Amino acid sequence: MREVLIIGGGVIGLSIARQLHKKSAGKITILERGQTGKEASYAAAGMLAPNAEADRADEFFHLCDDSNKLYPQFAVELLAETGVDIELDKNGTLYLAFTENDVKEIRRRFDWQRAAGLNVAHLSASEVRKFEPFVSPDVREALFFPNDWQVENRKLLAALQKYAALNQIEIIENAEVKNLLIENKRIVGAETADQNFAAATVILTAGAWTSFIKTSSFSLPKIKPARGQMIAYQTAKRLFQTVIYSPRGYLVPRLDGRILVGATVEDVGFDKETTAAGIEFLQENALEIAPSLVNLNIAGKWAGLRPFAADGLPILGAFPGIENLYIAAAHYRNGILLAPLTAEILTDSIVGNTESKHLKIFSPRRFQAVKAV
Repeated sequence: MREVLIIGGGVIGLSIARQLHKKSAGKITILERGQTGKEASYAAAGMLAPNAEADRADEFFHLCDDSNKLYPQFAVELLAETGVDIELDKNGTLYLAFTENDVKEIRRRFDWQRAAGLNVAHLSASEVRKFEPFVSPDVREALFFPNDWQVENRKLLAALQKYAALNQIEIIENAEVKNLLIENKRIVGAETADQNFAAATVILTAGAWTSFIKTSSFSLPKIKPARGQMIAYQTAKRLFQTVIYSPRGYLVPRLDGRILVGATVEDVGFDKETTAAGIEFLQENALEIAPSLVNLNIAGKWAGLRPFAADGLPILGAFPGIENLYIAAAHYRNGILLAPLTAEILTDSIVGNTESKHLKIFSPRRFQAVKAV
């Protein structure tokens, strides 16, 4: 029998599998409904931006910030373990203002973030252009976040999959879980269309597809997909050094000359198609930030489905009333960012019976998941 069964092979499931293996958790199997790492994790931009995206210094911000701080060691360890460089880029992030409303917004952010002790700098238009010469001359001012970084998310997925292959972590693809198997309030495994998988512990990391899994005696939290469309340009050399935000979009420059542009947020169910309207929206936002991109053709376009819970927050930890069932889902736009910390706190809970403060805050208990049994 498997010691641990992980349902979902995205960055969260893969990261948890690695951490469990490092803690000698026994035989680990990942069931993936499609191809490993090819859903939201693959479609992401790889931004690690807890500061630029924060509206307040609340518990969710601290979760994101704590995970971001793990990335330098995470990257070093993965390189040593697998030989894969996940291209952690620590050049920082710019948040630009182009309109009067943008200026008011970034000044509001600057005031509360400085008061909260965050590392942020306020830049004039001329200082911005020294940072990034290809930014629009219409920029008025900006914030700079030196501790907001990026990672090449597809290389991160490749590293985690290689770790699994090197360490006998079993990955079974095209294995969609239909039901959880529970006996006397204890998890015993999971059922696919053609096979049952027995396990001592089950972890749900199925992202937007979590709600499709059936249970006999309790309800899983509802998680729905939010489509994000993206495009990419290709340049001969890297034009930008930092990740660049505006209130309407962002540019993420890669080492290979690609510039990722994102992203839409759409409630369209499980439709992963890109649309003409979505692509036009992304192009407009890109050209607002850098008009010089106008002569470049779109080199790629894609969409992913971010997993979104009712309150917009991740769901982490054990289910009340059910033994040995855990969840790590609904990371929404922060799956890449939250992967290393999610792996640590879930593993500590499962292997060491240690419940972090984060598990108490983001527990599935807040959805009253268990019915009377």
